[in-house]
Amino acid sequence: MKTYDEKHIRNIVLLGAAKSGKTTLCETMLFEAGIISRRGTVEEGNTVSDYHDVEHERGSSVYATCLHTEWRDYKINIIDTPGLEDFIGEIISSIRVCDTALLLLNAQHGVEVGTEQIWDYVDKYQKPTILAVNQLDTEQANFSRTVEEARRVFGSAVTVMQYPVDQGPGFNSVIDLLKMTMYRFPENGGKPEKLPIPDSEKEQAERLHNELVEKAAENDDTLMEQYFEKGSLDEDEMRQGLKIGMLKHHVFPVFCLSALHNMGSGRLMGFIDNVAPAAIDMPAEQAEDGSPIPCDPSASPVLFVFKTLQEPHIGRLSFFKVLAGEIKAGVELYSEKGNTVERLNQLFITDGRNRHPAEVLRAGDIGCTLKLKNTLTNHTLLADKQSGKQVKPIGFPTPKVRVAIEATNKADDEKLSEVLAELHMEDPTLEIEYNRELKQVILHGQGDLHLALTKWRLLNIYKMHVEFLPAKIPYRETIRKHAAATYRHKKQSGGAGQFGEVFITIEPYYDGMPPYREHPVRETEEIALNWGGKLVFNNCIVGGAIEARFLPSILKGVMEKMQEGPLTGSYVRDIRVSVYDGKMHPVDSNDISFKIAGMMAFRDAFHQAAPQLLEPVFDIDITAADTMAGDVMSELQSRRSIITGMDSQNGYQVIKARTPQAELDKLYAALRNVTQGKAKIKAVFAEYAPVPPELQKKLSEEYKGAELVA
Repeated sequence: MKTYDEKHIRNIVLLGAAKSGKTTLCETMLFEAGIISRRGTVEEGNTVSDYHDVEHERGSSVYATCLHTEWRDYKINIIDTPGLEDFIGEIISSIRVCDTALLLLNAQHGVEVGTEQIWDYVDKYQKPTILAVNQLDTEQANFSRTVEEARRVFGSAVTVMQYPVDQGPGFNSVIDLLKMTMYRFPENGGKPEKLPIPDSEKEQAERLHNELVEKAAENDDTLMEQYFEKGSLDEDEMRQGLKIGMLKHHVFPVFCLSALHNMGSGRLMGFIDNVAPAAIDMPAEQAEDGSPIPCDPSASPVLFVFKTLQEPHIGRLSFFKVLAGEIKAGVELYSEKGNTVERLNQLFITDGRNRHPAEVLRAGDIGCTLKLKNTLTNHTLLADKQSGKQVKPIGFPTPKVRVAIEATNKADDEKLSEVLAELHMEDPTLEIEYNRELKQVILHGQGDLHLALTKWRLLNIYKMHVEFLPAKIPYRETIRKHAAATYRHKKQSGGAGQFGEVFITIEPYYDGMPPYREHPVRETEEIALNWGGKLVFNNCIVGGAIEARFLPSILKGVMEKMQEGPLTGSYVRDIRVSVYDGKMHPVDSNDISFKIAGMMAFRDAFHQAAPQLLEPVFDIDITAADTMAGDVMSELQSRRSIITGMDSQNGYQVIKARTPQAELDKLYAALRNVTQGKAKIKAVFAEYAPVPPELQKKLSEEYKGAELVA
């Protein structure tokens, strides 16, 4: 494997909506560069990129796959990414480590919703971007419409570099505005014939060429002066201006492709070589403390692990970018987050499942290694342990849907925990929650397909049978009015007995409420509950009716009941309890007696105090096209949502609503259906709100029925 310096390495992330042709383009680029001798197809399941069994079953990418080409003395690292939001973690980590985004647009469909969602992250990281309009050889191809949509979504930086002469089933020619040449491709694609621009196209080509020259010149004062002096720029000057514009996010060059028929990939790779920035041209990577980590090949090595993958029969693969320095096989590096020294026994460049040994990897390059013990995604590996530099981690989005999971065979519970931890290690967007309150293990994912893939992997890779169940809702219980109760606990069964009697009042608590005045208060304890809300406990005992040493036991009994509320077994919150009287026995009274008496008195008073069940409610923002707003609002209203407002943003409607968590999981699926997956949804916890009376009654009855069965 040839070693390339930092100036001759390009890192490209291939992005686009599902079915835009990313994997096919990868196959074509590898074929053109001579990395492979025959192009595979997605339909036949023999592409270099989509090599996992689940990708063959689905016929589309699920994982981000690292590949490379070598084109005219440049090395181009390519990461082929999935096109669905469910796998956004794979997309984000790839965007983060690459230096240029190559965004494929389907000429039949223009800028699709998947593309818009991906663009949010490209824009966030300000990655230089190339747009490629693919599938220009299809019946419904429309280059002009696609460019117009791109300008609407991505802005005026969209800059046409090429345009098709004959889009549609007969597509075989493009006008290149940088070289002012027409490229005509042979029937089976490959190296094109260079021809003069036809007379019928000269006027349009000249107009677009001048626009391209102006776009290149406006990014640099020196180039602008040369443009004013000469009235134009030569090809090298234009390349320089385009590169500066790409780095500033002011130029997004547009290219023409038929990846399926191998038309346009060579010219695209040549532009990547000559114009797209290398890592050394990019702003320095940032450490967690905000300090820069320049791409300096002479510096002490710094590696950033952006992806971890567990491969059957191979073990753990760690994919990394060399941010600084250079490394050789056998190097030992320090992982502060893993608190260990890792030896990189082997270094590889990968093309899908194929691994090519590498002797040296220099700053700006991407590689992988095997079997690191304690180094995971988002970890930094350092040669200089004392520097303590930790690369700013990739920020992954919060999950959108959830499901409870349990092993079909209870004997596999421990193994399931280990496997789930491993899956989270590979995919940080898959979160695992061991919820003691709900007594469930809950998977949080990006969508139903994301969770379905997890189930597939558990069965097919780890041979574990699991069930997905509805995740329970973390309800809360409280009260709406004052109530009083007394409870006597008396037990005599030979020997020392048990006796404790407690008189209490309970009332709803809220911050700033007036002091308790029904009985004199000797002391007050205010407890912030772990599950939210408060318990205020008043000691109103006078005359020694209950000795002070038993008050903590009464409080303990109340707290235990608050952890399993009388209505549905949910946590209880926001209550003021006042113990104002009671009785003791000189021999039989003890801590356990008063704990039980306090617990049961609280239970009885709770049922008399107009108990109220509370449910978690989320504020949600849904961004959708104007034509879909009506359907979105209908779905919201049918799921107990309250619409709180509407706004316009970049030609879309943003609908704001407040939705109970019990409806949220179903709402995600419903909105995907009515918007064909073209809505963006953001949800943030807002508050606990009262459950409607009929639902409270139903849930309470279900809880009582379950208790009777138990």
